[in-house]
Amino acid sequence: MKLIRNIILSLFFMLVSLTGGVALAVIGAALYFAPGLPDVRQLQDFELHTPLRIYTRDAKLIGEFGEERRIPVDFADIPQPMIDALIAAEDQSYFEHSGVDPRGLARAAVELAQSGGAIQSGGSTITMQVARNYLLTLEQTFTRKIREILLALQMEQVLDKEDIFELYVNKIFLGNRAYGIASASETYYNQPLSELSLAQTAMIAGLPKAPSAFNPLANSERSLIRRNWILFRMRELGFIDQDAYQQAVQEPITAQRHRTQTEVDAAYVSEMARQYAMDEFGNDAYTGGYRIYTTLDSELQPYAQQALADGLLAYDRRHGWRGPEERDIPASLVEAQENTATRGLEEELGESPEIRETARQAAERSQTVVDGFDGDVSNWIQVLQNTPSYGVLEPAIVVETLGREMQVLTQDNEIRTIPWEGMAWAQPYLSPRSRGAAPTSAGQIAKSGDLIRVIEDENANLRLSQRPQVEGSLVVQNPDDGAIVALQGGFDFNASKFNRAVQAERQSGSIFKPFVYVTALHSGEMTAATIINDSPLVQADGSNSLWRPMNSSRDFLGPMRLRPALARSRNLVTIRILREMGLNYTINYLEGFGFEPGRLPRGLSLALGSASLTPLEMTNAYAILANGGFKVHPWYIHRVTKGEENGEVIYEATPRVVCESCPPDQQSVEIDGREFPVAPRVVDPEAAYIIRDMLREVVERGTARAALSLERSDIVGKTGTTNDQRDAWFAGFNSDLVATVWVGKDNNESIAEYGSNAALPIWISFMRDALEGQPEAWPEQPETVVSVRIDPDTGRRLRDGQSGGISELFDVDHLPGYQSRSVSQEVEEISGSQGTGSPESIF
Repeated sequence: MKLIRNIILSLFFMLVSLTGGVALAVIGAALYFAPGLPDVRQLQDFELHTPLRIYTRDAKLIGEFGEERRIPVDFADIPQPMIDALIAAEDQSYFEHSGVDPRGLARAAVELAQSGGAIQSGGSTITMQVARNYLLTLEQTFTRKIREILLALQMEQVLDKEDIFELYVNKIFLGNRAYGIASASETYYNQPLSELSLAQTAMIAGLPKAPSAFNPLANSERSLIRRNWILFRMRELGFIDQDAYQQAVQEPITAQRHRTQTEVDAAYVSEMARQYAMDEFGNDAYTGGYRIYTTLDSELQPYAQQALADGLLAYDRRHGWRGPEERDIPASLVEAQENTATRGLEEELGESPEIRETARQAAERSQTVVDGFDGDVSNWIQVLQNTPSYGVLEPAIVVETLGREMQVLTQDNEIRTIPWEGMAWAQPYLSPRSRGAAPTSAGQIAKSGDLIRVIEDENANLRLSQRPQVEGSLVVQNPDDGAIVALQGGFDFNASKFNRAVQAERQSGSIFKPFVYVTALHSGEMTAATIINDSPLVQADGSNSLWRPMNSSRDFLGPMRLRPALARSRNLVTIRILREMGLNYTINYLEGFGFEPGRLPRGLSLALGSASLTPLEMTNAYAILANGGFKVHPWYIHRVTKGEENGEVIYEATPRVVCESCPPDQQSVEIDGREFPVAPRVVDPEAAYIIRDMLREVVERGTARAALSLERSDIVGKTGTTNDQRDAWFAGFNSDLVATVWVGKDNNESIAEYGSNAALPIWISFMRDALEGQPEAWPEQPETVVSVRIDPDTGRRLRDGQSGGISELFDVDHLPGYQSRSVSQEVEEISGSQGTGSPESIF
């Protein structure tokens, strides 16, 4: 008995000594490492790297930029199954321990001894992982492990368990650029956490241990084993019952790679906002959690994109089929790789059996069964997977042609049919102005192995298409403050990132003419009834040659009033207006519309739109006409915040706004409790109203009559076409929206169409959707604008007793004189003073 007692006492003192030694070691470590430890209190206000997100004005996502895709989530919003799954996978006693799990550390020590000194699991709790991820490096050393333990113990004194868990789930990397569980849910399953199944939840919970090894996209077998082990642990810990477990382990892997899903396609504006963010915030733009709300309208932007795409595709069909993008693509991956190997290594390796065997094995791995086709199309499938889509245009490869039908393989690995009505348009393209004979069979259009483009129509039928050779842009502004509410800078951003709406400086053609006319009206020297002679003109251009401007119709109509001259876009009349006003006076006045004087040519060609301007500049100039003459500026950044959805507002725009009721000296106006600067008036109200009424004539009787299909009386606008039909334009507006369409080729070659053919239909398509259900609105006629009867041939005012005539609008201070002589005498005087049908020389 005494022996037993001595043994017990000895063991007791040994245990006390060992415990004291461990305690002293822990205290010593704490004293040694504590001075160099980071302050855990910084985690209370830690800002995670959150990507830059771009939105429409009404908070619809249009773009995201940043290497770390992260969607922060609060602990209260984490579904309980996700909490349970992570606890089961990473730290089953998380809510009981004080930051460190002694059993876990003991297990890690055993693994360390068995591995001969190599660190294995490390026994890290969730708290320790948070310490490592936020405050330490990822190096596997004993020093870091000790610091990790000490920080975990401190964290448990400063933060709640829920706060630590929230930090953990928002920081962890889960593969494929996904940081945090909410981002992983969107990346792998394209749905929020709350909608994940139990099996999907367990799959995500299995990723923190090894995002690459257990990634369902990279290693489906290992990820399935990991997922089912976590489900087993959840059952063992009582988080789920047997039925839920059995059902979950039977669920197949449903993970797929999902990119950030934008809610509105506005890539050109998204890129503009990204560049703005980089200029303002530097490299912090991609990680600082900035949210940029643009001025885009989420309903109007899709209309703009669709209208431009449809218009460019329609133009392309009118000009013919340019043939497949690629021809004679081998169907078999073996054949394709043999061909590649033979072409590239023939001289060096000859008919290498090794190359052939490698190709054969790769083909077997890539073999895919395609419904409706029993041949080997492995290479076609691979080609389609590597071929990008452009907007609504999808790649397809011709399988075979049967008379007037074409069988194609699509990106969805389906064999589909293009009926004859979907490809009968494909006359061969010869030049911008000519096409070949119409095809009579599908085989004349494309053959087996050819890569083509297809589009699905409203009836879900495939149609043959091709990437447009022509490009374009559409810009839409709110005329009351200049906000850009829709913008499309090309057919498709992925096809070309060049933003033609803001970067392409093109000759503006006849859409510039209204600004020459309004200059004349504003000056008081001319009225809408002023007679100008539409007759030939010859001018020396300073290089020993002569400039002989012509009307597009190649004819001359003689003396005519300004109103019909604008409606019919008569070049010679516009040139004579500019000559009468003078270049200096006109250019100085045009500065009020935002045109930089230094970029305007100092010659009479200015009247014909020879100035190279961007579609955005032209749209904003028309916005000034649309709002009654107030100088607004284009803008697209509405608000910038930092942080989550209701984060700190660090910028909010205060654009110039139209205020017709404000006195001329008023500098600002209050709107919804905020002060905005008042836009200055640059066009007097009389000239602004009359030029708008003259532009209505362009729609009702002039070159834009196609717009009458909208069946609205409040729309006005102007077509434009430049020399050799290189640029086609239409700019138009009502009181709510101003929109400009440009169509042309990036290489400045002719498109062989006028603005009324190429640009106006796009504008009509957009406006039809944008104005649907909106009441018509025409500005109130100023009291100083009066309607007077005139003789249409002379522009002179008729007296009350004189019969006939037409009504015309005038500034009450600039009424024409009464007609006192015969019409023939008046016309003869005008013709004599401005030139007759013979060329008028200007030197």
